[in-house]
Amino acid sequence: MEYVYAALLLHSAGKEITEDNVKAVLEAAGVEVDEARVKALVAALEGVNIDEAIQKAAMPMAVAAAPAAAAAAPAEEAKEEAKEEEEEEEEVKEEEAIEGLGALFG
Repeated sequence: MEYVYAALLLHSAGKEITEDNVKAVLEAAGVEVDEARVKALVAALEGVNIDEAIQKAAMPMAVAAAPAAAAAAPAEEAKEEAKEEEEEEEEVKEEEAIEGLGALFG
């Protein structure tokens, strides 16, 4: 993952993503550099529009967040209904207790 982060950091800084630059970032971060992984990363990113890839990756996250928020709303409603039912039960119990006391003094 550090290798991808290094590439993103270079991209964000406006630097060219080359083997030497990726190695320099990784070494600065204290990561033991694997030459094969660096070469594979640079080769894989060759010709890739990183900004476009980031936008495409971010869109599913935004779309996925919307249903999650919508799913939370019914859960809140269910909690409110449960509270209302509990309050109604308490009121009924209080009324029954008052009626019971009335019978004592009849």
